[in-house]
Amino acid sequence: MDYLTNALKLIVALIALLVIVRLLGRKELAEMTPFDIVYLLLFGGIVEETLFDSKISVWNLLFTLAVWASLIFLIEKVAQRSDKGRVILMGRPVYLIRDGKLDTEAFKSNALEMEQLRIMLRQSGIFSLREVKDLFIETNGAFSINTFAKYKPATVGDLGLIEKEEEPSVLLIDRGTVKREMLRTIGKKEEWLLDSMADLGYGGVQDILYCEWSKSDGFYVRTYEDTMKAGEIE
Repeated sequence: MDYLTNALKLIVALIALLVIVRLLGRKELAEMTPFDIVYLLLFGGIVEETLFDSKISVWNLLFTLAVWASLIFLIEKVAQRSDKGRVILMGRPVYLIRDGKLDTEAFKSNALEMEQLRIMLRQSGIFSLREVKDLFIETNGAFSINTFAKYKPATVGDLGLIEKEEEPSVLLIDRGTVKREMLRTIGKKEEWLLDSMADLGYGGVQDILYCEWSKSDGFYVRTYEDTMKAGEIE
């Protein structure tokens, strides 16, 4: 019975986690705020205590998770609808460098070391502080950087060139399998894909390792014969 109860607790916890992740939105780990991290840590503590304490029933777990999820939902709504509430709960971006000048007070209050800042800049492709005009520390701990104009790469617009806009590509064939959902997304049928592959000289989709398509660039296809291993001597 204990095994069955623990299994049920895990199922309930998993469902609760999925619900709360949807409430938090589609975020990468790097985009999570300190509150998001606290939510997940609390969740882990609740589940751990519940699993190893046989006195806590599934109903106790449900009640605890319901209160936990309600509080998170309330906090998220307050942060969305109130600027003051968002600042109190989530914090605000910190202007660390303005017009090339470092704010030493903000630097100290965020417990930063100069080498930490330099590492972050190098990871962003910036190898000298002289290139940085403005730098923010966002509420999730990430850095947003604006470099001086003379260090920015030239764009097509800067050079006065006319270049077509690129459309996003979609994956249509993955290891010999047609991605029908992607076809529906772009409003195409499987017959269109098969006919297109035949026109390009491909016999069947089972030989295709990867096929993507975009409205601007058309098809990009790679077969199993195009892999590195295919050229190896046996």
